[in-house]
Amino acid sequence: MNVSVEISMYPLIGEYPQIVQEFIEKLQKQKDLIVTANAMSTEIYGDYEIIFDLLKNNISQEFDNGKAVFVLKISNGC
Repeated sequence: MNVSVEISMYPLIGEYPQIVQEFIEKLQKQKDLIVTANAMSTEIYGDYEIIFDLLKNNISQEFDNGKAVFVLKISNGC
């Protein structure tokens, strides 16, 4: 099943523009997904399982590195 996820990351430490950019670049390395970044959020489209495995691993790494807030919107209709 394909889904769309809109994700916004708000690091609560350090050089947040660089931290956000590095997070987006990690998402873009996944070849099976469409990742589109803009000024307010990043949109990810593709297989549900792939997206959520990717998010689980990468969000966990960010939490290990410091405090952050993530806002996600998920749809299987877009």
